Amino acid sequence: MTPKTIGFIGLGVMGEPMCRNLARKSGQRVLCYDLSPEPMQRLLEHGAQPCTDTSELMKTCDVVMICLPSGKAVTDLLALLLPQVRSGQIFVDLSTSGLDVARNAQAQLERKGAQFIDAPIARTREAAENGSLSIMVGGHAACLEEVRPLLECLATDITHCGPIGAGQITKILNNMVLFQTGLALSEAFAIAQRSGFDANMIFNTLTKGSGDSFALRNHGMKSILPGQFPTRAFSVQYARKDLTYALAMAAQLGIPVLGAEAVDESFACAIAEGQGDRYWPVISRVIDGSVQAPSAGALS
Repeated sequence: MTPKTIGFIGLGVMGEPMCRNLARKSGQRVLCYDLSPEPMQRLLEHGAQPCTDTSELMKTCDVVMICLPSGKAVTDLLALLLPQVRSGQIFVDLSTSGLDVARNAQAQLERKGAQFIDAPIARTREAAENGSLSIMVGGHAACLEEVRPLLECLATDITHCGPIGAGQITKILNNMVLFQTGLALSEAFAIAQRSGFDANMIFNTLTKGSGDSFALRNHGMKSILPGQFPTRAFSVQYARKDLTYALAMAAQLGIPVLGAEAVDESFACAIAEGQGDRYWPVISRVIDGSVQAPSAGALS
């Protein structure tokens, strides 16, 4: 691709390994910024140049990638960056930030002569580490093609889902389905445990039948079975934030989503029991009784 300077803002659980892969693989100059200095220092060892503030990054970069924890964070950042936006810059939002955020970002940036695509990511932190994410893109196909070589440093699957916001909708529905599958696995685990059967055997057997899924192989086998729910992972709180987008869309469209509502209740239980900062499959331990679920009144 034509030589470009790339800026990466947001070096959290997923952002740091993505920025590292970008610096290692793209062959482009990569600048990075985060409120925390530690990930910037770690990335320096891999060729990414830390910036003291966003102004330094904005002055130099042709492409600005954003990976933040919420739509509000993206909106707040764009409000800060907007006065410094230059015509011709390309902005790529890798966050799960919602349909309205994507549409508003495009409108604001286009008025400044810049381009924008929403490109939320899917799969696990392990996938972020090894560059095998799935990226769901909304926006102009030509803009996607211009940055595709950069996205290929991060992902093995890049799908153009449609116009602005299509990436966000696809990711939100992806997570809604994932969370409901995770809830079903958590319930299956609890039933197996309570009945005195070997949950490991049951889950392994499910991988050979129609109950097989990405959620089973990754969240079930690697998290629910061994009881591993780290804090530097996709937490219950972040998962519930993503689910909120799906619930809001369903409410606007008048569609009942009982499964999604059941997941939201499980997330609420886990948060009420102090598990909100742990990897979201920890809901399995609320369901099996390892973590005491609160009474119905505590969820209001």
